[in-house]
Amino acid sequence: MSTLVCFHAHPDDEVFGTGGVMRSASDAGHRVILVTATDGALGEVPDGLLDEGETLVQRRQAEVAASAAVLGVHRVVNLGYADSGMAGTEGNSAPGAFATVDVEEAAAALAEVLRDENATVLTVYDPNGGYGHPDHVQVHRVGTRAGALAEVPYVYEATMNRDHMRMLMEANPAWNDQPDGAEAEGSGQRPDVEAFGLPESELTTAVDVTAVLDAKRAAMQVHESQIGDFGPFLAMERDVLAVVFGTEWFRRVTPPAAAGAARETELPL
Repeated sequence: MSTLVCFHAHPDDEVFGTGGVMRSASDAGHRVILVTATDGALGEVPDGLLDEGETLVQRRQAEVAASAAVLGVHRVVNLGYADSGMAGTEGNSAPGAFATVDVEEAAAALAEVLRDENATVLTVYDPNGGYGHPDHVQVHRVGTRAGALAEVPYVYEATMNRDHMRMLMEANPAWNDQPDGAEAEGSGQRPDVEAFGLPESELTTAVDVTAVLDAKRAAMQVHESQIGDFGPFLAMERDVLAVVFGTEWFRRVTPPAAAGAARETELPL
């Protein structure tokens, strides 16, 4: 049995990029650990969702526990740092915000978990944190350092395939002929694809997770407070969802992939 540790910024982040590999690893008999850096206190929440006296932090902790159960996670660890909020907001520099903490301090806390679990594979984020969120960028810094401190055999950056995203956007009629950042009717704001993920040429690993796609969708559903993020995907037909989320993409950083090596199709568990 091997151990997979997935390090994420907030409750709900675990689903998008690693939900499939977590469920697959668990189904194959491996130990799966989910570590979140922050409490998710600055996430948006639909009006009327919270019970009387319930805080968003309490709700999000319950949601991530339910998501972890769906994804076959054996242990959930929260490092206890404050949510830094989206880039450019006041939370970025608030005392205790994850984006401001000393990297060595946070890495030491994560490394303790990695050693305790004898981690085989650690996933973090790419250097831009997928899309530039301060907490996600800090996950990259802290996670990479922790992997080195704990001497984890394999460290991967979970990311998005920028070329695949571009294809999806070009295939979406609502986004056609819309400039980056423009409002597309019925679809919200078109994202700047060049700010997301990594180009396919830099990705070392593509894991087909369509066999566990139903679990991935179910994990999305339990994050009711974050329906603004998940809502559009929950309405997709399964074949469409498979195109969008049926492959999880990574760049291996430890040990570095050999030049010209064939793209991996699974994590080394």
